[in-house]
Amino acid sequence: MATGPVVAGVIGKRKFSYDLWGDTVNVSSRIASEAQPGFIQVDPVTYRRLHNRFRFDEVQQIQVKGKGIMQVYNLLDKLPGKAGQDGNGV
Repeated sequence: MATGPVVAGVIGKRKFSYDLWGDTVNVSSRIASEAQPGFIQVDPVTYRRLHNRFRFDEVQQIQVKGKGIMQVYNLLDKLPGKAGQDGNGV
């Protein structure tokens, strides 16, 4: 999972398809493909936004195509009484 800007739009004239593009989408796909089965890996931006509401493993470094070495975190679970308190959830 990665956080950042994306471009979204509809493609096609006869059969429409909605899609997302951008570096954030690429990073998310690449770190997800490196994750252990059953784990969700997040980038540092996502970690900074969620670390007060969710529990994470220690930082890891992985090789990401087109990016080099990146820091990632495994999302483990929500902190008791924290996630969704504001009504927005995640």
